[in-house]
Amino acid sequence: MKKFFAPVIGFLFITITACNNSDKKNTRDSSNKTGIPATMADSLMEDVMAGHDAGMGKMGKLNAMQKEVQKVLDSIAKLPAKTKTAMDFYKAKMEELLQDLRSAKLGMEKWMDEFNMDSAENNPEQRIKYLSGEKLKIFSVKESMLNSLHKADSLLKIKF
Repeated sequence: MKKFFAPVIGFLFITITACNNSDKKNTRDSSNKTGIPATMADSLMEDVMAGHDAGMGKMGKLNAMQKEVQKVLDSIAKLPAKTKTAMDFYKAKMEELLQDLRSAKLGMEKWMDEFNMDSAENNPEQRIKYLSGEKLKIFSVKESMLNSLHKADSLLKIKF
């Protein structure tokens, strides 16, 4: 549990301090009242943060689904042998789902650990390249999370 909260707290601390640091130049043009990003890098950063926020918004549900799937697997393990055999296919699907949920969670944690918000700030070309790659990564992570949650919703609705 500490492995999960430490990176999240660190990331939030960095984000909050970066947002409150008035010494840094504003990433938006101060004359820009429309809310449109001033540069391509700003736009990419907004996309990356939107992907991050969407994924983090699903972490609670991801954790809850992992617990629910584990409960189902624990229940199957307590069944009589003949019934367990009849549940082998469902059990295999639930084990696969549990692995998908864990993988999705680890994907988000890994991305957060590796993401460098300040990467190449003084080199616009490199920053755009870096943020373009990070945008692809975080949207892949987000999709993995959403797909595993959708799969969990479907499998957990099955009643016997």
